[in-house]
Amino acid sequence: MGNLLAYSGLITKVRAMQAKLLTENDIRNIASLPQTSDIVSYLLNKPAYNPVFSNLNADLIHRGNIEKLLILSFYNDYTKLYRFAGMQQKQFLKLYLKHLEIDLINYCLRIIFNHYEFPFDLDYKKPFFDRFSQLSIDQLITSKSIHEFIDNLKGTEYYEPLHLIRESGVATLFDYDLALELYSFSAVWKKSKLVLQKQELKLFTHNYGSKIDLLNLQWIYRSKKYDNMLPPDIYALLIPISHHINTKTMRTLVESPTITEFISLVKQTYYGKRYDFEKDTPLEHMYEDFMHHLYLTNRRRDPHSIAVVSTYLFLKEREIQRLTTLLECVRYNLSPSETLAYVGGITP
Repeated sequence: MGNLLAYSGLITKVRAMQAKLLTENDIRNIASLPQTSDIVSYLLNKPAYNPVFSNLNADLIHRGNIEKLLILSFYNDYTKLYRFAGMQQKQFLKLYLKHLEIDLINYCLRIIFNHYEFPFDLDYKKPFFDRFSQLSIDQLITSKSIHEFIDNLKGTEYYEPLHLIRESGVATLFDYDLALELYSFSAVWKKSKLVLQKQELKLFTHNYGSKIDLLNLQWIYRSKKYDNMLPPDIYALLIPISHHINTKTMRTLVESPTITEFISLVKQTYYGKRYDFEKDTPLEHMYEDFMHHLYLTNRRRDPHSIAVVSTYLFLKEREIQRLTTLLECVRYNLSPSETLAYVGGITP
């Protein structure tokens, strides 16, 4: 009864928001549209996107502006969830926010390394980050060098890992990206044990631990298939956390001599036994397919828990990624069937 009372208002809100998510048929319809303006018109008729698209000037209908509005839609949903959340649920949402903060820092790092010219259109993100985050967009985008950028992160949890990379000598953008990713996963994993209670922690550990395992599998696969990396270099990329894959098994996977042997070993793991390897390009889509199944299963088993919130955020973020892919496919004039192949998970 306690969980039911604690989650009743939030669950009602999530159900209302979830009813506005796009269906698979919507994705098929959008994939068949010939122009970006047609996609905008389609989304204008959808309750989830009408509020952010209704004021879009016809002269500003291009991929960049549309992607910003899609991100704003996600921020709006996060804000609604936070407004209806109790203290325990807000702790989970604060953990989730780390992922959005890492994306912002990575974007700003690219501004510096690629010497992009000012202005940078991040103003649309400012209200959200000013409200929920420790990061100051104004300080980050006015940084003239990597030294100034890292100094402007003082007072945040991200200063120390980036400061250590800077002090190590000449560092590349990849070095900073990797340091941020490894720090973020480790920090969230540790903090979850301090701020979440028993049931919420159990669900979070299952979801986040599976995410880490699957990302590690994906990175090993890509390192071997596309970059021909040696085991010592692969180890440096991996998140130092395991959930359903123990250290010994992970070592065997990293040191497997061929892609064929690697996939054979993956099939013997917890995830391999639960995944249909008869699909085309199995490991390319394994992460998304498995996580989608996991979130829906947890929500069904624990309908009055944080699983309802985490599942919605996963589905919404996946939807925005699909819409972004659809926009890119329209840009390159791909056929509907080619577009759906890139989107993944939708049959023509």
